[in-house]
Amino acid sequence: MNFFDRLHDRIRTVDSVVSVGLDPDPSRIPDHLQDHDLPRWAFNRRIIDTTHEHAAVYKPNAAFYEDPDGWRALEETIAYAHGKDVPVLLDAKRADIGNTTRQYAEMLETVDAITVNPYMGRDSLQPFLADEKSGVFILCRTSNPGGADIQDLELETGEPVYERVAALADLWNDNDNVGLVVGATKPEELEELREQVPDLPFLVPGVGAQGGDAEAAVEYGLADGVGLVNSSRGIIFAGEDRGEEFAKASGQAAKRLKNRLNQYRA
Repeated sequence: MNFFDRLHDRIRTVDSVVSVGLDPDPSRIPDHLQDHDLPRWAFNRRIIDTTHEHAAVYKPNAAFYEDPDGWRALEETIAYAHGKDVPVLLDAKRADIGNTTRQYAEMLETVDAITVNPYMGRDSLQPFLADEKSGVFILCRTSNPGGADIQDLELETGEPVYERVAALADLWNDNDNVGLVVGATKPEELEELREQVPDLPFLVPGVGAQGGDAEAAVEYGLADGVGLVNSSRGIIFAGEDRGEEFAKASGQAAKRLKNRLNQYRA
């Protein structure tokens, strides 16, 4: 089975489309974990223990692991998540040319899916697209305000850049392994993109700390029931003021988000 088949089964098993973002900001890890050999891994393990029953995937962001101890923490995190039968989507936003992008794509030997940046065109993504078993989420319409600087620019055809990206992603989906990253902060654009590419699953960030539209994220983010709605800080730091009980609060936050999203699932 490819990634989206496995994701479909996972969503059915846990009745959840929640993606839990594992972004362990070292400055926010509880004091009682700071003396561990790998504090980020110690933090993630406790988050996984309390949230895995509600998680369709875990989404670690590579930015929080890009140092020697961080990569070790990430490896442990991936293995532990897999031990709980939860797929791992690496939020790396990778892409380049030639040998460089082939090297980036080797991460797919470890994780189940990855986010990529389409700015350099198809050849920069080809090693990812060619991996039939792994998921490839292409940045399309991001949830940050500055995304409009480029994504909203109008082409000669009259379409904005982000719509052209969606159309290209649809063309590049030869292996049924492509999804789009589409933020929840502009629900009308979510709806328009769903009409344009009815078969591509979306990874929808912005529902947690950024206050995106949960109903729109579910209504337009899923393709035949498959898609992901991500929350990072809203889950993993839900218990930031609870000391050693922090992880319990994260589990409760993940369950609340699952139940909230399930109100809108068909």
